[in-house]
Amino acid sequence: MGEQATGRRATAPGESGAQDGGSRAEAAPAGKKTAAKKSAAKKTAAEKTAAKKTTAEKSVAKKAGAARKTSAEKTSAGRSAAKKTAGKAAGKTAAKAAPAKKAAVGRKSASAGGPAAGESRAARARRAERINEALAEVYYYAHPELDFENPFELLVATVLSAQTTDLRVNQTTPALFAAYPTPEDMAAADPEQLEELIRPTGFFRSKAKSLLGLSAALRDEFGGEVPRTVDELVTLPGVGRKTAFVVLGNAYGVPGLTVDTHFGRLVRRWHLTDETDAVKVEREIDALLPKSEWTMFSHRTIFHGRRICHSRKPACGACPIAELCPSYGEGETDPEKAKKLLKYEMGGRPGQRLKPPADYPGQPAPPLPSRDPADGAAR
Repeated sequence: MGEQATGRRATAPGESGAQDGGSRAEAAPAGKKTAAKKSAAKKTAAEKTAAKKTTAEKSVAKKAGAARKTSAEKTSAGRSAAKKTAGKAAGKTAAKAAPAKKAAVGRKSASAGGPAAGESRAARARRAERINEALAEVYYYAHPELDFENPFELLVATVLSAQTTDLRVNQTTPALFAAYPTPEDMAAADPEQLEELIRPTGFFRSKAKSLLGLSAALRDEFGGEVPRTVDELVTLPGVGRKTAFVVLGNAYGVPGLTVDTHFGRLVRRWHLTDETDAVKVEREIDALLPKSEWTMFSHRTIFHGRRICHSRKPACGACPIAELCPSYGEGETDPEKAKKLLKYEMGGRPGQRLKPPADYPGQPAPPLPSRDPADGAAR
C-alpha cells in the first residue's frame, strides 16, 4: 500500500548516482565542444588579428620601402643635379680659363717665335691679309713719320733716324735743310758745323760722315739726283735696304717693305715669320702679301708697334686687332690699364711730325725748344 501510494519505485542509492553521472557524461562533451568552438573562435580571431598585424606590418614595410626608394631616388636625383651643376660650373670655369690658356699658349708660342705649327703658307698669307685689312681700318692715316719735301730730304732724314726717334729727327732737320738744301750744299759742308746741327739725333760724328759721303756721291755719280733703284741706293754711304725702301716707297711710289725693329718684332709676334735677319724677314713677308700693299703694310705695322703693341708692355686690352693676334695676353689685358699705355695720337698726345698730313687725327709735334726752325740758329 505504501508503494502504491507514492506511485514510484524505490531507487537504490547506487543507481541514482549512475544516472547523475550519465547526465554529467552527456553534458561534458557538450561543454568541451563549446569550449573548443570558443577556442577555435579565439584562435581564428587571433589568426585574423595576426594576419591583420602582418598585413599592417607589410603595409608599413611597403610604405617604408617606398619611402626609402623615394628618398634614394631623390638622393640620386640630387646627386645627378649636383653633377650637372658641377658640370656647368666646370664648363664655365673652363670657358673662363680658355682665354687664359690661349694667352699662355700665345706667350709660349711667341717666346718660341715663328708661324703656328702645321700652318701652311696659304693659311699664313690669309692671316697676313686679314691683319693688314684690320690695320688699314684703324690707321687709315698711316704715313711716313719723317718730315720731307723731296727725295733728298727723305734720304737724309732716314739716315739720321738710326738709333733715335722720328720725332727727334723732325725736330732737327728744319735747321739742317735750311743750311744745306741740296746734295751739292751738303757735300761742301764743314764737318764740324754739320755735326753740331745733327747732334740731337745721336751718333752725330758717324752720321755726319755718312751724309757728307752720300751727298758727294749724289753730286758726282748721279747728277745730284737720288737714284730710283735698290741696287743704286745701297751703294751710297750709310744707306741699306731699309733706307732704300723708305725712299723708294714714299718718294717714288715703288713698293717695298721697311723692316725696322718695330716691323720685325710685330711680324714675329703675329707668327708670320720666325726669322730675325732683316733681309729674310723682308722676303718671307713679301711672299705673303700683294706687292701693292708692301709699303702701306710697313707703315701700318710700324704705327701699331709705336702706339699700341710696344716691345716691353703691349697694350693688349686696348688693341683693336686683339682677336687676330696669336700672342694676345703678353701685355696688359685690362682695358683701363691698357688705355694708359697708348702713345702719340692714340693716347691723346702730339705725334712725331711737325708737319703731319692733312688727314692726321692727332696734334703736330713741337719744335726743339733750343732751336729756331726758321733760321736754324741756336737760342
